[in-house]
Amino acid sequence: MSHLKRSLGIGLWFMFLTLPLMVVRVNTVSREVEWRWSNLVWVGICAFAIAWFWQFSIERRAAQRAKVAAEPHPEKDRPSLAQRLADDPVLSRRVLLAAALIALIFPWAVSTTQNFYHVNVMVSALIFVVLGLGLNITVGLAGLLDLGYIAFFAVGAYTYALLAKGFGLGFWMCLPLGGVMGMLFGVVLGFPILRLRGDYLAIVTLGFGSITKIVLENWDTVFGGAAGIAGIPRPDFFGLPLDGREKSIYTYYIVLALVAVTIFVTNRLKNSRVGRAWMALREDEIACVAMGVDMARTKLSAYALGAFWAGLAGVIFAAHNNFINPDSFTFMDSAMVLAMVVLGGMGSILGVIIASLALKLLPEYLRAFAEYRMLVFGAVMVLMMIFRPQGLINNMRRKYEYDTADVESNDGGK
Repeated sequence: MSHLKRSLGIGLWFMFLTLPLMVVRVNTVSREVEWRWSNLVWVGICAFAIAWFWQFSIERRAAQRAKVAAEPHPEKDRPSLAQRLADDPVLSRRVLLAAALIALIFPWAVSTTQNFYHVNVMVSALIFVVLGLGLNITVGLAGLLDLGYIAFFAVGAYTYALLAKGFGLGFWMCLPLGGVMGMLFGVVLGFPILRLRGDYLAIVTLGFGSITKIVLENWDTVFGGAAGIAGIPRPDFFGLPLDGREKSIYTYYIVLALVAVTIFVTNRLKNSRVGRAWMALREDEIACVAMGVDMARTKLSAYALGAFWAGLAGVIFAAHNNFINPDSFTFMDSAMVLAMVVLGGMGSILGVIIASLALKLLPEYLRAFAEYRMLVFGAVMVLMMIFRPQGLINNMRRKYEYDTADVESNDGGK
């Protein structure tokens, strides 16, 4: 009974808070005020149901914990799917093969001669997957908060646009150059903030992103100012002419290959010596330095490698859209990429991929609910931080088991 009263109070309170937004609507055409009382009723019903389910879930979880604690020999928790994938190489290979097969046949299954909208949407989503994996190095593995990550993305995009339009360089020559330019800017950002942490680090990176956008907007002679740069050439396929559909499919396979390379490299880095130094820096910077880890080199490598992937993604973004301007690289894009890393799980490659695809594809395919997309997005973020603060998938680490049976058998043989 107490749950019902509390849920009813929450529902009424949400109805009061959302009254101006959900009920009052000004029709500018007829110059009349529309009162949508049915929306207010639905808000109250949904808030009541969510509040009741929330309290029921918390009470049930507490009862299960008490039951497990009361058992004399509690059983081990059943491993999650991510843990089973990490522990079972055969299962992980099968899942990876199935995902690769679906990704390869996707453009031919959903696109037609007249309609390749889904391929373009997936290209944009995969570009943000690369951005999420790159920021996962800086934030997820090294624990260095970066609110201006989209600036490196802009550096790669403008590098390709300027080199292609001004000097006639091709896409494949500019692709590594865009990554290198992003890496150089990452080192430039990393040097002044080696001794910063926490809120101060966030403020400096936020300022770096804002400075980059202001320079792009006001330096008209080089970057085109607010008008941007148009007519950026798309990737060529050995000089063969391609139509619109073929160019979209070709770009899709390029960014898909970049995603595969990014996954491979970041996974190898995560389990390498430098990756363990990043994770040690994330857990405790003072203890990390006391153990002999070079803090300056570790931080600079995290910023440089994270910015490198953003530069590569920026080159593909400019080539895919044929047009860029400073409004393509806003703070909201940085916040979105950071949300992908946090929702997916700090340091989790699979989690970041799932979160990136979800946060880019769902808003695109839910345009019918455009008025409520940000409301739903905020509610999901709040619920995730309450029920899954560690993200969708925890950071899976390698396990090293000590086999006592082999040691005993060797001792017996002696």
